[in-house]
Amino acid sequence: MLQSYLPEIYMGLASLLVHKLRSGLTMLGMIFGVGAVVAMLAITAGVEKEMISYIDLLGVNNIIIEAKEAVDRNELQSRRQTSPGLTFRDFRAISENTQGIEALTPRKRFKPTKILPKTAQEPPLLIGVEPNYLQINSLRITEGRFFSEEDNAKSATVCVLGESAKVNLLGYDPAVGKYVKVNDVWMQVIGVLAQQATADSEVEGLEVVNRNNLVIAPLNTVMRRFEDNNSYLKDEIDGIYIKVKSDVDSVETANVVSAILAATHKDAGDFTVTVPAGLLEQRRRTQAIFSIVMICIAGISLLVGGIGIMNIMLATVLERTREIGIRRAIGARQADIVRQFLTEAVLISILGGLIGIAFGFTLSRIIAAAAGWSTVVTTSSIAVAFGVSVGIGLLFGIYPAVQAAKLDPIEAIRYE
Repeated sequence: MLQSYLPEIYMGLASLLVHKLRSGLTMLGMIFGVGAVVAMLAITAGVEKEMISYIDLLGVNNIIIEAKEAVDRNELQSRRQTSPGLTFRDFRAISENTQGIEALTPRKRFKPTKILPKTAQEPPLLIGVEPNYLQINSLRITEGRFFSEEDNAKSATVCVLGESAKVNLLGYDPAVGKYVKVNDVWMQVIGVLAQQATADSEVEGLEVVNRNNLVIAPLNTVMRRFEDNNSYLKDEIDGIYIKVKSDVDSVETANVVSAILAATHKDAGDFTVTVPAGLLEQRRRTQAIFSIVMICIAGISLLVGGIGIMNIMLATVLERTREIGIRRAIGARQADIVRQFLTEAVLISILGGLIGIAFGFTLSRIIAAAAGWSTVVTTSSIAVAFGVSVGIGLLFGIYPAVQAAKLDPIEAIRYE
């Protein structure tokens, strides 16, 4: 099958090489168009990959409640006139009145004023949670164990370190059994968490926190043994983590939770409810719109490239009118002429497409390095870009090829 096309391919390549500059300029439209398609799809795939990894980090079946705490006394007084802030009463109300919850825990967070051993890095954040925090966030222990219900009930001075906190405070040696001093409390390290992915961008309603730079302690320990200098500005608890059952709609459950909190807080707006599953859908819709716009922009470049191919092929037909007449006179059919010029058009688009793929790959790397974005060049994006370039060559090469085939052989031979 391929052998029957070899003469046309050789003739097409010879024709392109005769006019190297003209052929190169004609390919530019395809090169930029295909390169733009590959780069835009790479950016889209990179953003989607980051988005999905961060949603996985938050937990697809999770609901996260964050307190919007007051920044000064005036704001606090204004809020307290309508809302008590986020409290254990809210936690109990959610637990007792919401169906489909698998596990939930309050959270109390402190930023230590001093910590030993000293570290040149950013000091870790101290958070107090219940033992089911491990289950809710699907965390993995690499050393030791997580604290138990008994540790929480006794307000035991034990803690679990994030990977970065462990390295910054205690180095790379085993940490279990060692002590760290947070403010004025010595705490024994009983476990170390596995390295976790972290968010590179802020999500509405959530504070960006390095989940590897944490000191995690039993909730009762933190509530009873630590006191913040600005505790009067703080809510009783500053967050609640909820994990719903796998067969329960987390978005609907979040609506119920929001309604419960809105009733007790009298619509003071001092909390946020974040649903990773809903966030994923919202971002996918936004990403889809972004992708369509980017592909349309890249498509315009391909369209311009296609018009360039048609233009140059029409000029080629005019230049080679006598050649077409001679071929027809010695027995070439109209289909042979169509195939000859269509092959040349497709060769231009194929060569332009291949160079465009390399250009798009390079462009995506430059964008990633310059803008700090994650880009992923997939096999599917390359296949789509190459397929479109070949399709453009066929589409815009048909008209000149048909025009060439329709020439009257006698008139064509006379053409000067």
